[in-house]
This record gives sequence, C-alpha cells and structure tokens, in this order.
Amino acid sequence: MHDIALIGAGRIGKIHAANAAANPRLRLSRIVDPFADAAASLAASYDARVSTLDDALDDPAIRGVIVASSTDTHLEYSLRAAEAGKAVFCEKPLDQNLAKASAASAKFDALGAKLFLAFNRRFDTNFASLQARLAAGEVGSLETLHIISHDPAPPPVEYVKVSGGIFKDMVIHDFDMARWLLGEEVTQVFASSSVLIDPAIGEADDADTAKTILRTASGRLCVISSSRRSGYGYDQRIEAFGSKGMIRAQNQLETTVETWGEAGSTGDRLQNFFLDRYAVAYAREADHFADIVEGKVEPLIGYRDGVAALALAEAAAQSAASGTLVRL
Repeated sequence: MHDIALIGAGRIGKIHAANAAANPRLRLSRIVDPFADAAASLAASYDARVSTLDDALDDPAIRGVIVASSTDTHLEYSLRAAEAGKAVFCEKPLDQNLAKASAASAKFDALGAKLFLAFNRRFDTNFASLQARLAAGEVGSLETLHIISHDPAPPPVEYVKVSGGIFKDMVIHDFDMARWLLGEEVTQVFASSSVLIDPAIGEADDADTAKTILRTASGRLCVISSSRRSGYGYDQRIEAFGSKGMIRAQNQLETTVETWGEAGSTGDRLQNFFLDRYAVAYAREADHFADIVEGKVEPLIGYRDGVAALALAEAAAQSAASGTLVRL
C-alpha cells in the first residue's frame, strides 16, 4: 500500500480523498489545506494526518501527491511535488495562463516527472468504450464528432468571476475529449459565444453559451455545444460519424425504469450532478494513479495534453471575442 498526500480539502478534494482511501493500493496519509478546520475534518474521516506541504513533500514514505487545490496553485504545487520525486495527480487545468504553463514544460521534462492530469471524462466507461470502438475501426475512418456538454444550471457568479471563463473552466474538458477522439491535432478553431441565461455572467465578462468548431489538418471536424443551463438535466453526449456509420454515447439516467401508457412512454431523469454522473470515472482515475505510483504505466493524460487543451481554450476565447478563425 502506497502513502498519498492530498493538497486541497474542498469539494473535489473530498472526492479524491474518498476514492484514494477506498483503493486497496493507496493509503491517504496526509492532508494539506490552508483552512485548518477543513483539513482536520477530512483527515479525521480517513485516519490521516494534517500536514504542511513542506512536511508532506519531505517525507520519503509519501509516494504520490494529489493536487486538488485552487487552480492558481496547480502548476506550482505539481512542480514542487515533481521536484520532490513524487508521482503527481493534478486536477485540471494546469493553469489559466497558456504561456506560463508552456514555459514550465521543460522543467517537468528535465525531472522526468510522472504527472497525471485529471481530465476525468476519458475514464468514463461509456466514452472509453466509444473511443476504443473508433480506434478499432467499427465505423470506418472517423470524419466528424459532435460533443454536447450542457450543465443543469449555471454556477454562482462569484465562481464565474474566478473561473477563467467558459472555455477554460467548462469547455476545456471537451477540448481534451476532442483531441483524444479525433486522433489528430487541431489546426483551426472557430467559436461563438453568447449570454443567453444569466445577464450577471455577461457583466462578469464571461459567456454562458457557446458553440465551437475544430478542424484537423486532414479535415476532420468536431462541433462542441456548451451551455451553462439545459433545463432538463446534466446533458453529456458524444456522437462520432465515420465512413461506415456512427457510434453514439448517450446520457446516463437515474434508473432504467420507464412508464408506458396511452400518452406514450416516459423514462427517468438524467443524472443531474457531475459528481454522480462521473462517480465511476473518478474512482477509475484513482486506480490509474495507483498504477502510475507503482510504475506499471505512463500517465494516460500528461503535461502536454494539459497544455494542448489550454491552447484550444485560449484559441476559442480569442475566436469568440474577435469573430474570426484562429489557426494553431
């Protein structure tokens, strides 16, 4: 069993703590958080010890570090953990500044860092199956993708103000999915965004609705539909169109129960919260991290993937602001 330190005792930190503690190969040993009460409460739940970051990184028994702190600390803490020789599991994004993230790439390379960036949707069983079937050629050569990601309701405006904007905070997940599924790097980005849901989001200099078109060098196209409010639940779908057909990953429902009557049939509601919808994916991330700590695999999603997704997010924001196509 391998000792792990967790940085960040907030909402996502609690999810990673639970999954690390439940994994038979990991032991949650240290909790680091500037808010003492939050750190103590989480540590007590898992028989872990509250620690400073320096103490955790100096401890040779700590094999891995989960970085689930605020976004502005991700890059710094990941680098410090890598310098201490720890395997790193970092929440997305690496940073909100592309130039800063790109500049640090050489440092991670020089360290031979094992950094795993937590784009959890690659670990969703449905999306992973879709990707495997695409790679196996079940529908021939991929031509176009359609990714739909609509939240049930917008986040608080105070969150929006520090989120980095809809493309870096929300759509960045879909940029990573698009790169993974397209199998080629994106060379052109065109995006358009609007404020259709909450005027306060516009007053915070952000958008709540967006459409993005990605194009690869070979001409493959991806359309990403993004909305902060669906009106019907957490909508997470992907359609992949190939030369011989289509593969589709549908939404997950609360149950498979349907009601049938004279008026027709009705199904259950969509799973309405991202922590429920991606619960299995978060657990699979923890298992992948255990493999990394043990040296069995290289990280499925690494530093360069994080930089590439951030580059797409910045290109989309630039395109939406200017109304022009951005070439990468």
